Amino acid sequence: MAENGTDCDQRRIGMIKEQHNGNFTDSSLLSERKRKDREERLNIVLWKQPLVTLQYFFLETLINLKEWTIKLWHRRSILVSFLLMLAVLTAAYYIEGAHQQYVRYMEKKFFWCAYWVGLGILSSVGLGTGLHTFLLYLGPHIASVTLAAYECNSVNFPEPPYPDQIICPDEEATEGSISLWAIISKVRLEACMWGAGTAIGELPPYFMARAARLSGAEPDDEEYQEFEEMLEHAETAQDFASRAKLAVQNLVQKVGFFGILACASIPNPLFDLAGITCGHFLVPFWTFFGATLIGKAVIKMHIQKLFVIITFSKHIVEQMVSLIGAIPSVGPSLQKPFQEYLEAQRIKLHHKSDSGVPQGENWLSWMFEKLVIVMVCYFILSIINSMAQSYAKRLQQKMYSEEKTK
Repeated sequence: MAENGTDCDQRRIGMIKEQHNGNFTDSSLLSERKRKDREERLNIVLWKQPLVTLQYFFLETLINLKEWTIKLWHRRSILVSFLLMLAVLTAAYYIEGAHQQYVRYMEKKFFWCAYWVGLGILSSVGLGTGLHTFLLYLGPHIASVTLAAYECNSVNFPEPPYPDQIICPDEEATEGSISLWAIISKVRLEACMWGAGTAIGELPPYFMARAARLSGAEPDDEEYQEFEEMLEHAETAQDFASRAKLAVQNLVQKVGFFGILACASIPNPLFDLAGITCGHFLVPFWTFFGATLIGKAVIKMHIQKLFVIITFSKHIVEQMVSLIGAIPSVGPSLQKPFQEYLEAQRIKLHHKSDSGVPQGENWLSWMFEKLVIVMVCYFILSIINSMAQSYAKRLQQKMYSEEKTK
């Protein structure tokens, strides 16, 4: 693998030296022009150039649709098989019969799993801001199940409405009968699906870095450029962040499967460059993805679940609320909305909507909903900007090729 890497590096250096004859032979001029082109692309955003950004976004969308159509045509046998399978499933879904109870059950499970896998993929993307969906969705879901389990002394919430809504079962359970393992088992499916989604989200950087290493092309990706700069200044790196990134990179490169597994199994912000590292050093796909999937969907997910469940256990939550009230001056005013929120949740769990406690919207719920809306909107805007910048890069590359042929 090291020999392949050396050959790829030599080939890449040779290609860079041979690029742009004539006025652009000088490497310093070439790098300066690339820097200016990159700055020009970064200025193509909706809040600076809205019309140009939207125009480039639609043109890039059309190009991508054309490319995907061509790829599907080349794989038309797989596409036909998929469509036939989809037709069979559609027929089974609409035809009445005794099998419908199993169809409804599988439909519910499929969409539930797809929902959490999608959120896991979005978490790797960071919703365009680096914010992880664990804090927005999975963490609150585990916390609500934990609070409900201690309040109901059971995890046998009636289905339906669970998981859309949590209501305590009618049968009485003995106080203190709920166990930590029961809560872990209750949220295991969604947690593992979310972890699998985060592992899938690490694949695009892996394929991008692998393709760049094999072809010698330089992708326009900030993280990949940061990774290459880190490798160039590896010996002179002094700050803690650079040395920590290098330690992770060396562990992944030298130890292989178990190194990737170790890095993926703990909450590790430095794992963001793991896909780029493995792709750059041509680590086999199943070595990278298998270790990442096991680490994120099994080991790390159970660590995070355990932390949230312990944090939101009944006695710890009560202690936290009492500590908030002990803050001088502002404590009681801060404590009140938390107490109202917890009391409202207890009432919902027992389905007592006729209670005297106000049923108005809590400001914590209101803030959470607005935060989610803002994050989703910003994520959509970042996708539009990114695709517009990709089209601008196409135009610049086309201009480069035309200058080379002159």
